[in-house]
Formats: sequence, C-alpha cells, structure tokens
Amino acid sequence: QLQLVESGGGLVQAGGSLRLSCAASGRTFSYYTMGWFRQAPEKEREFVAAISRSGGSTNHADSVKGRFTISRDNGKNTVYLQMNSLKPEDTAVYYCAAKYFGGTSWSEVHYDHWGQGTQVTVSS
Repeated sequence: QLQLVESGGGLVQAGGSLRLSCAASGRTFSYYTMGWFRQAPEKEREFVAAISRSGGSTNHADSVKGRFTISRDNGKNTVYLQMNSLKPEDTAVYYCAAKYFGGTSWSEVHYDHWGQGTQVTVSS
C-alpha cells in the first residue's frame, strides 16, 4: 500500500509563499503519477496540479497557473507544490494523491491513494 504524508502547510499573508511536500512510502514511487488537490470550506475538492512519473510533464489548474509549480524528486520519493503570490482564495486543505501508471489527470476519481491533507491559510 502506498502511503502519502503531506507537510509544509501553515498560515501566510497574501502575496507570500509556501512549499508543500508529500513524502511517499510503501511502493515504488516512480510508478505513480502524482497530483495535488485542494478543498476549501463548504466547497468540493478541486484539482490543483499533476505531474507525470518522470516529471517531464505537468498540468496546472488555470486558477494557479503562473503562481504554483508542481515538481518531484524520485530519488527522495517526494512531490512538491511551490506556491507563490498566495491569495486568500487559495485557503484550503491541500491533498496529495497518487495514480498508478497512466498519464496526468485532473479528475480525482483516477487517483488511487490519498494523503491526510495539510491546511493552508492565506490571510488578507
């Protein structure tokens, strides 16, 4: 069973930056396409970004494009989400997810494993 543990969330002022990390264990990390999703209070979970198994292909939601960057280090079994120019509307619980083989996907139904989430709060 692949286990995912997120870290790096916290409270930041608007315009600030955070880097989220998601450490994977239990299975071969490079077999998994990785994604970040988020869920704000009283809203549905939404796609943020995804990265291919090699890291050579990425997708970002329009709402974060140009501000957030997903990356991975297969040697460290870790995927990252660098978040810059944060806005209050970025406030949410951020989840790391893994998809066994296949390409990147914006749909959460394609992801097999999920972390417990990390809270990001952006103050105005």
